[in-house]
Amino acid sequence: MNDYYTDLGVAREATPEEIKKAYRKKARQLHPDVNPGAEAEAEFKRVSQAYDVLGDPAKRASYDRGQDPYGGATGGFGQGFTFSDIMDAFFGGTAAGARGPRSRTQRGHDALIRLDIDLPTAAFGGEQTLQIDTAVVCSTCSGAGAQPGSGTRTCDVCSGRGEVQQVQRSFLGQVMTSRPCQACRGFGDVIEHPCFDCSGEGRVRTRRDLTLKVPGGVDTGTRIALQGEGEVGPYGGEPGDLYVEIQVEPHDVFTRRGDDLHCTLEVPMTAAALGATLPVETLDGPVEVDLRPGTQPGQTVPLAGKGISHLRGEGRGDLVVHLDVKVPTRLNDTQRDLLAQLAESRGESSPTGRMGAAGGVGRKHSLWDALRGR
Repeated sequence: MNDYYTDLGVAREATPEEIKKAYRKKARQLHPDVNPGAEAEAEFKRVSQAYDVLGDPAKRASYDRGQDPYGGATGGFGQGFTFSDIMDAFFGGTAAGARGPRSRTQRGHDALIRLDIDLPTAAFGGEQTLQIDTAVVCSTCSGAGAQPGSGTRTCDVCSGRGEVQQVQRSFLGQVMTSRPCQACRGFGDVIEHPCFDCSGEGRVRTRRDLTLKVPGGVDTGTRIALQGEGEVGPYGGEPGDLYVEIQVEPHDVFTRRGDDLHCTLEVPMTAAALGATLPVETLDGPVEVDLRPGTQPGQTVPLAGKGISHLRGEGRGDLVVHLDVKVPTRLNDTQRDLLAQLAESRGESSPTGRMGAAGGVGRKHSLWDALRGR
């Protein structure tokens, strides 16, 4: 096998971008339109073949392992043929010849990007503008891969079949094997004048804007599939799909649990004792919450339908308001006297308190406790 790294003039650890840049440079120098001559044409073919191998991750990995990047086998019976080759030999080799050239056009890869949105957008939905870097059809060659006005010619090596056959001797006798043609890479034809803009691939990378409609109810990890918005395949092939993964940013006030929202409302001690109507902010705007007299710390007030929209189905979750009763830490003389009068009127001037189990759950009284008058 050829030393493809030497042909392109790159190191074995070169990145895909370095390999592509080296190929473009050599292709411009050696292209028959720029540098005519049989020697330059032969070198141009070697460089193109090297890029075909090193520019394809699967072929490059196979080549780095010392294997034939075009599918040649090194195992099996030790003669470079596969089980299908043996079957072709027993049945006259017609199956191998019927495969024919492979199509240049292939489906593009799917793409995945992440989109950060705020909580209101997750709750109600909305439109978001995305900037994506992806492969699109080359506008210069319209996906053909050849310079405008040129085309392809039938491969001289395989005569358009896309594969070559050879007869090998083995302990089974003569075995006919078929391999993809290395001269045309199995396509059956050769692009004589590759497009300079896309290096003969029929597609280029670019950045474009895309408007995404985010449905209400999405959450972190939700993926939205956009069919046909992924990368265009080689030579104008069908584009893949684009998947947008949602990441909901944390909110300063609300915490999400499923489709319900939770928040904390600080309540003055007097308002909790006497009852009050307090304003509460929601995603829909401010509303008022009525507190009953004697409201206790940790109680909750549910506001129905003020949460997140259901992603599948109608309606919305609730907003659960957790009440945090604030006990004053600083009192003036007047306030202290008033609280003292309140404590005396309630018989709490010398409080003893009441013991209970951890977590606020008191110990249950037994029958023996009742008989003892407890």
